[in-house]
Formats: sequence, structure tokens, C-alpha cells
Amino acid sequence: MTSWTILARAGTASGDDIILRQCGDVFEICYNGIQLMSNLNHQSEDQLALRSMRRMNFAARRILIGGLGLGFTLRAVLDLAPPDAEVTVCELIPEIVEWNQGPLAHLAGHVLDDPRTRVLIGDVQAHLAAIDTAYDLILMDTDNGPESLVREANTGLYEDCGLGAVARSLGPKGVVAFWSATTSLRFEHRLSAQPWFWLRDDIPLVPGRVDAMHHIYSCSFSAAALGQRKAA
Repeated sequence: MTSWTILARAGTASGDDIILRQCGDVFEICYNGIQLMSNLNHQSEDQLALRSMRRMNFAARRILIGGLGLGFTLRAVLDLAPPDAEVTVCELIPEIVEWNQGPLAHLAGHVLDDPRTRVLIGDVQAHLAAIDTAYDLILMDTDNGPESLVREANTGLYEDCGLGAVARSLGPKGVVAFWSATTSLRFEHRLSAQPWFWLRDDIPLVPGRVDAMHHIYSCSFSAAALGQRKAA
């Protein structure tokens, strides 16, 4: 039986342990013992980009992605974005950027070599708090969603203060989408308290199956972008 091989390890000042490991053709990043991402199935990450770009009529040019991961969300965005797009990726762990330039680079087609890509090492919440310009599209691919945090400091991203910062950083016809491994009624109530329209897409992990889902929460000030009335 093939066993896992640890390829690299990273740590944070707060004591977090991040491991890159490989088993055959499968690569995983684990955060404090929790599997955070794998190349085994990235259907919902692809859909995060595809559905969001489609709602923008594939015209989004200023794009922000929270979390680099294995690069699949970024790859899907770059495949759909116009030639003059600028895609900013905020990644907290510098080693994850290095891994995407090294042993993981082939998985998503060397996304960091694309001239449209700009990588910022740091917290996406801090970035949103510091900017005074608006994005056309914001994709939050952090943690495993609002109910499955791997980093407690990210709690604020899914609460009223964090959602307010996202809303202030979104253009009037822009779209923001949050990836989540689970549904969250608390998060849905918070989305409803913001001055935007929102909806949830349920994405099968395997196309055609309904027994296992990931979820995408999409929000916009434009009802036309979502085709959805504001939730009560």
C-alpha cells in the first residue's frame, strides 16, 4: 500500500503546523492536522470561478482571491479572465506560495507564472481594510467555510465587520463569492443583514451525485447579476 510522504512543512508564529504531503499522484495540504485541500477533486473550486465569472459576463478585470491553496481557483479564473485582467491573490502562508512555484506548480498549470497574477503575502482581511478602491470580483477560498475554520483569526471574515469590509471593497455591479464545505444558517442570516442580494449554489463533489456537496455563497449589489431577490 502506498503511504504518505511529507514533502515540506511550515509553521506560524502562533504555532500552526502546515504540512504538504504526497501519496502517489495525490497532493494534500494539512493545517493543524486537518486536511485543508487536495488535488483529488477541485470541482467546486472550478465552479466558484466559473459561476462567478459568468455572473460578471466574463468581464471582471480587477479580481481578488482570498487564499492560493493548490492554485485551482486561480487557474479557473485565469482561463476565463480577459487578457488585461489583474488577479490579486492574498495568501497568508509564504511557504504555500513557494510550494506553488515548486512541487505543486504543475497541478494548476504554473499559475504564478501568468503575468496577470499578483501575489500578496498576508491576511486578506488586512488587505481589504487597507485598500480604497473596488474590485469587480472577490472570491473567498479561505478555511473550509464559516462553520469549518482552520484558523480562529479568520472568524471576523464571516461576521458583520468582515462582511462590511468586503462590501466596501466591491464595485457597484461586482460579485463576491464565498466557498464553504458546509451550509451555515448563521452565515446566511449575516449575509441577509448586508445591503446586497445573495444566493447559495450547492455543488456536487462528483458531477451527477447529490450525496456530498460543497457550497458557494454569492453576493452582489446588482439583482441582475444573481437573478435573485434579497433574502428576508
